[in-house]
Amino acid sequence: MSTVPLRTQANHHGYGATIHNLPVSLAEEGLTNCTADFLDGGLAAWLTVFGAFLALFCSFGQMNAFGTYQSWYTTHQMQELDPSTIAWIGSVQLWVFFFSGGFIGRVFDTYGPRAIMALGTTVYVASIMLTSVAHSYPEYILSQGVLSGLGVGMLFYPPLASISTHFNKYRATALGIAMAGSGLGGTVYPILLQYLFAHVGFAVGLQVSAIFCLVLCATATASVTSRITPGKVETDRPWFNLGSLKDSRFSLLVVGSSFVSLGLFTPFCYIVSFATDHGIDPTIAFYVLAMLNLASVLGRIAPSYIADAFGRFTLLVPCAFLAGLSSLVLWSTAHTLAQLLAYAALYGLFSGAFNALIVPCIAQISDIREIGMRIGLLYSIISFPSLVGNPIAGTLLRACHGSYTGLIILSGTSVIVGSMFMLFSKLKINPDLFARV
Repeated sequence: MSTVPLRTQANHHGYGATIHNLPVSLAEEGLTNCTADFLDGGLAAWLTVFGAFLALFCSFGQMNAFGTYQSWYTTHQMQELDPSTIAWIGSVQLWVFFFSGGFIGRVFDTYGPRAIMALGTTVYVASIMLTSVAHSYPEYILSQGVLSGLGVGMLFYPPLASISTHFNKYRATALGIAMAGSGLGGTVYPILLQYLFAHVGFAVGLQVSAIFCLVLCATATASVTSRITPGKVETDRPWFNLGSLKDSRFSLLVVGSSFVSLGLFTPFCYIVSFATDHGIDPTIAFYVLAMLNLASVLGRIAPSYIADAFGRFTLLVPCAFLAGLSSLVLWSTAHTLAQLLAYAALYGLFSGAFNALIVPCIAQISDIREIGMRIGLLYSIISFPSLVGNPIAGTLLRACHGSYTGLIILSGTSVIVGSMFMLFSKLKINPDLFARV
């Protein structure tokens, strides 16, 4: 979705003006005369936030709980397979989810949110049902990997884009509330799935989950609306403009995000297995993943609110750095449940902040008519390191004969390296290291 900037008065700290991005299609309809034209509230706006929260709770939230599946598969139906092989299921899911972003965003401009979300609900629920009856590894790749990733994408991108049409001044806060749904879902699903698997079995447990998702996603689809009339946004622009990478600020952000994505999701995939391999009761180990996702709720909301005052890049860089550092320092030395929970809380906080701030940072450095395209381009590029990150971690786990040291070093180091490239991007915007950018 394209936007035009509205510049407000410089703040009293003297760090320059604040930019509010207004959708181009709204500008064309004469709605940019005053920021009050953005309601920044009202029934339709908050219903859209509510619907987005529900959609992300069911979709991205359950995807964040893949560690539950990874641990279950290694001890049940795929126990003969190497962990790195099993990890490809979650990695394919991530790749399809990220890579589909640019295409789904473009379809959103033409058809609006509801048609995409209705189809996404059908695809996502079907993927869960097919996973419940899968018997072979290729069937799991197709159902839980490809179909689930596509369904999550169709339930993730349209409601977030719709929120941006209802809010201007409080857009970051509204998006943060919606994004918190994924963190809360990632908190609930590890506990819920483990309970269902243990008491009713894997197949029936997933079928119960599918019905639950159907109800919530249908409610979300009915709740989400967009203020932009479908088809109003220009669609003659290229889907991906690689010329954008000539902008050093954007290219450095892409490189940094790629390094971060290589290691960011490793704890989500392996933290439960790490806990059980270190003597923690399997019925309790899932709470570590739940804690990680619960902390990410705060990580998604608080930075979105604070960023308007302190700068988006100003928060993005240290949050990414501290996420990597916490893995190297705390995960590598954790041996008890309390130590693992402390690590999970800190990592969830900082990794959640990265997920919440990366899109606003892209918008901040992009031409007003290329924001949507650049977001899609970045997500499509980082889909590839996201695809290979967890399988590489699993290969290191096997090469180290069951030791998680190599896996942890890869995860933490890659995230820290990514934060350095993001720092370089920030310095390209303003060479003052302490500037609020």
